[in-house]
Amino acid sequence: MKYFAVIFLLFSSVLLSACNSIKVPKSMADHKMSAIPTNVVPTQSAWIFPDHPKAKEKTPISILIKDKSGQPIKSFETVHEKKMHLFIVSKDLAYFSHIHPKYKGNGQFDITTTFPAGGDYKLIADVTPKGGGDSSIESHWQYVGGEAAKEVPLVPDQELTKVVDGKKVSLTFTELTAGKTLHMTFTINDAKTNQPIKNLQPYLGAMGHTVAMSADTENYLHIHPMTTAENGPIVIFMTIFPKPGIYKIWGQFKHNDKVFTVPFVIDVPKK
Repeated sequence: MKYFAVIFLLFSSVLLSACNSIKVPKSMADHKMSAIPTNVVPTQSAWIFPDHPKAKEKTPISILIKDKSGQPIKSFETVHEKKMHLFIVSKDLAYFSHIHPKYKGNGQFDITTTFPAGGDYKLIADVTPKGGGDSSIESHWQYVGGEAAKEVPLVPDQELTKVVDGKKVSLTFTELTAGKTLHMTFTINDAKTNQPIKNLQPYLGAMGHTVAMSADTENYLHIHPMTTAENGPIVIFMTIFPKPGIYKIWGQFKHNDKVFTVPFVIDVPKK
């Protein structure tokens, strides 16, 4: 089994303010991993919203990606079929969205989306300027007006099996420990028959995508799976959880031309 491109991105509030991130390189030769940055192009950003965005209304967003001198970056790599992956999460991590703004040129990405409720949202833009060896990360907190949703406590799941869109999805780990390389495995069966689903479809050029975020939203991981000749029922990811604590994980897969998202909440122990 050969490793596919894996993007592992984590950051603290200090790193975010500097527009930097600790990285694990895409190259996973000899199963070795390192937290040394791998040719990450320094970026900064400007986020343009309406003056008073409101929940349940269409909200246009423009994201301007600039270099360290403040000039627009004009060329970006296409990574997993898109030039930008934009993740939106509510402060309590109850809401998650993975969308793809369109590149308009001269460093500008545009998209229109709808926020489900009032409150604070974190937006994370994942881009790779031309020539970059790994993604650059820009983030932004945005308050959205309107009636707030009831806050959902972030409590670790007692059972790591969920049923979503007729699929029974189980999550296992080789050894769940902070700071240690591990395999994270999703097993996907039909919820009614319990038969393995072996005809998953590629989603954005891979058999799945996984995003994980710590409860305080300071650590973010975007992980792509190991390659396999099979299309399910098992999809394996390799990653490192940087710190102990509670994380929410969203696994995304495609079946019968529909993308489904499976959330899990886990408690990552110390070494």
